[in-house]
Amino acid sequence: MLKKPETLFVLGYMLLPLLALLSAIVGLTMILGGDKIAGIIVLVVVTQIFAFGAFFALRKRKAALLQEPHAGS
Repeated sequence: MLKKPETLFVLGYMLLPLLALLSAIVGLTMILGGDKIAGIIVLVVVTQIFAFGAFFALRKRKAALLQEPHAGS
């Protein structure tokens, strides 16, 4: 499932960046709400996991597209 370029496109360009944005908003809200330690952990760790996951999915998609045989060849 994670080898199909369509799935990797959705993960890399849509789902994981959206989750990174949402977790950044949650982390900033926690920091502004007074829970500074947990907010920093969410902001630094969770947001970065989603961001690096998006980069990983895009690199894997590019590799999958390069290995895919073309229909006209």
